[in-house]
Amino acid sequence: MFFAVRNLIAGVVGALSASVALAGAVQISGTGATFPARVYERWTQNFTQQNQSVQVNYTPTGSGEGIKQALARTVQFGGTDTPLSAQALTDKGLVQIPMLVGGLVPVVNLPGVGANKLVLSGDVLADIMSGRITYWDHDRIGDLNPNVALPHKAITRVVREDASGTSEALARYLAGASPAFQGAVAVSQKPSWPGTVVQAKGMEGLVRELRANVGAISYLSYDRVVRDQLSSVRLRNAAGRDVAASEDGFREAILGSNVYLQGDDTASLLNVSRKDAWPLTMTSYVLLDAKPKDKAVSNWTAHYVYWCFMHGDELTRGTGFAPLPAKVQAKLVARLLQIHGPDGDVPKFIQP
Repeated sequence: MFFAVRNLIAGVVGALSASVALAGAVQISGTGATFPARVYERWTQNFTQQNQSVQVNYTPTGSGEGIKQALARTVQFGGTDTPLSAQALTDKGLVQIPMLVGGLVPVVNLPGVGANKLVLSGDVLADIMSGRITYWDHDRIGDLNPNVALPHKAITRVVREDASGTSEALARYLAGASPAFQGAVAVSQKPSWPGTVVQAKGMEGLVRELRANVGAISYLSYDRVVRDQLSSVRLRNAAGRDVAASEDGFREAILGSNVYLQGDDTASLLNVSRKDAWPLTMTSYVLLDAKPKDKAVSNWTAHYVYWCFMHGDELTRGTGFAPLPAKVQAKLVARLLQIHGPDGDVPKFIQP
């Protein structure tokens, strides 16, 4: 089914681009979500090796900045982990493309507590992040971890200082797990965390502050956790199982959600009720100008996004992310064809 969809799309694109030649030196710039930045870097490196007249630069600055720059038309694409509504896309003249799925992982700096040794439930994590639980040897943490030696150590919360889709996803998950959190912390890309927190810019900043503060807890993309060998937390999911983050767990979340069941790429992947689903799974997107002024750059931008889609599975495997299901992927070309250049033409992009 998956390859049939891809072959169909390739045929459509081949027919559209049969008489089109993309030529000339072109620069494509993007900025935004830090969550998928490592994968974008890998995709870009491979794309530019095959298309040497094109330079693609993606700067991970946070979803808030990605949306801001896409709205200002100062970049060709803005990365965001927070999808915009259909109405907002229409009002702002943007096209939204889902790119990949990954997981957000709570991580800790606790001496003697290694990766996947500590278990937290959604409601306990919510009380930690809202400042209601302030020490690691609290009874509620102990009840979930009877075989873990928990120190009498104050909890230091390390959070993003910049507007971030990962912060919003975490806050949304915690609000769903805890009415008390929902009443205390508004869901946004830059939540107002109660009490004293350590703030850091970007995921690299979170890693630095996590390592600098014994007793710290933070949240990072799964690929960063693996790369930096951080102490990840297991979470109790909606099926009542204590699960560790994994690419398989992200795929399980997809299969139990309306992303898969209905092909709705903006459907939530948080806390999906499926046996092995990772509770903090999320989709990352790019935003493109629906009416770009530069035809050549628009064509190449569409080609880049399409190329990433066509090669995404092989280049995403083993990176800590999961590809989108075929029902969502099949919509990609139709989304790109919502773009109309200055002469009213849809973008022309070459079959990889």
